[in-house]
Amino acid sequence: MIKTLLIVLSILPINSTLAIDKVLNTTHQAIVDMIDPPSSAALNIMVSALTSLKELKKQKRATKKNIEALTRLKILPNIAINVSTKIALNKYWDNLNIQQKQFFKYYISESLIQDYVGILSSYDKLNSVHISVDPNVKRKNDKAIVRLIININNDPKPSIISLKMIRFNTWRVYDIVFSGISIVKNYREQFNSYIKRKSIDDLIRKSKQKLKKIAK
Repeated sequence: MIKTLLIVLSILPINSTLAIDKVLNTTHQAIVDMIDPPSSAALNIMVSALTSLKELKKQKRATKKNIEALTRLKILPNIAINVSTKIALNKYWDNLNIQQKQFFKYYISESLIQDYVGILSSYDKLNSVHISVDPNVKRKNDKAIVRLIININNDPKPSIISLKMIRFNTWRVYDIVFSGISIVKNYREQFNSYIKRKSIDDLIRKSKQKLKKIAK
């Protein structure tokens, strides 16, 4: 009886510590969510990009080259390239070697930049910009989907953009849905189709050719 009691007493402090840690972790997560919700991160990313674009247009310097520079500075640091690339390669990702993974990360990065340049370039005049967040944020653990309603020059038909986000130390974007099209899902479908018809090596060769065109 005494031996059993001693064992129980020895376990209690451990269980208490685990319970305290769990409460602290839950409290910490609640504070993090309060300070840095995905909706605020998504809004900040888009406001920063469109404010800079508005300034470029105001100075009549909104060339493709300058919009690309803006994208690299304002948007690229907020993209979770590893996640985007893994989703795009889907079931083929785990079988790639290190060099192939590095190449596709670079390819997706450069391709996404061109996609974002295309999105930003689609905004013509930016006399006034109003961005609001749909309060119905879809959230599951460390992932979230945030819908942004973007109204340019009081247009009665605002643009709707959905940012798919994931949280590491901060919230980052791993996909964007624009005009009903998921950019990363589109890459995945293209890659799957090409690999099935040919091979990974052929896809890499084709992707390298595209990168050369982008660089021109």
